[in-house]
Amino acid sequence: MAKFKKEGKKKLPAVSTASLPDIIFMLLFFFMVSTVMREVTLVVKIKAPEASEVQKLEDKSLVSFIYIGKPTSALRAKWGEADRIQLNDAFAEVNQVRDFISLKVEKIPEYKRKKHIVSMKVDENSKMGIVTDVKQELRKANALKINYSTRKMAVEEK
Repeated sequence: MAKFKKEGKKKLPAVSTASLPDIIFMLLFFFMVSTVMREVTLVVKIKAPEASEVQKLEDKSLVSFIYIGKPTSALRAKWGEADRIQLNDAFAEVNQVRDFISLKVEKIPEYKRKKHIVSMKVDENSKMGIVTDVKQELRKANALKINYSTRKMAVEEK
């Protein structure tokens, strides 16, 4: 009978790192494609009013934002002290709201268009006249789901 003898312990081969750069670049590319940067730079000052019942919006891709407030301190010399409307990154007039909404709705797939919401971020000290004008334009654009962005009311301790 022959004896089976182990001739020294064999070492496991080293793990190949040749594909490591490929994996790193795939991850880098994935995060570059899937990351969404902040889309809007605010040019109006907004301090949202407080509310006791606050709910988060579920799908922000179906939300169009309209900002109303006084211009930031850097832009007050040019635009004045009156409340202004901001659509995307620029000031707008009330009559531009309808076109803004229709362009936003066109980008949404047709089966999701009924869920489109217009979120108005209005400064708590803004005049109601400009808000009413924007709401009238939203009615003309058939954007009937309106959300008012607020901040949660601070809980008072006893």
